[in-house]
Amino acid sequence: MPQDLRRQLEAQQVQYRTRLEQLERDRRRQGVALSADFAEQAGERENDEVVDALSVGTQVALTQVDRALQRADAGLWGVCERCGRAIADARLRKMPEATRCTRCASRD
Repeated sequence: MPQDLRRQLEAQQVQYRTRLEQLERDRRRQGVALSADFAEQAGERENDEVVDALSVGTQVALTQVDRALQRADAGLWGVCERCGRAIADARLRKMPEATRCTRCASRD
């Protein structure tokens, strides 16, 4: 794995972990009693759903980055985990966290 792409993935890893910590702090605030005003309650509940969705999306992205770094450490970065063929350099430059070639990824 080229060092510039490793640094990029490591920076993303830090960003995703930081974002998850921030979202967890927001989630803890969700336990606070809702407003008496129904319109405000609706807004608060909508915010809770947004925080939950962001948390899930961020966790998925972090898992992908973690897996790519693990594969790099094992010497498997750039090899499709499904078919075993090389992942195109252009794909890896745009998505260094990719663990599947374009062909296999499009099958999902």
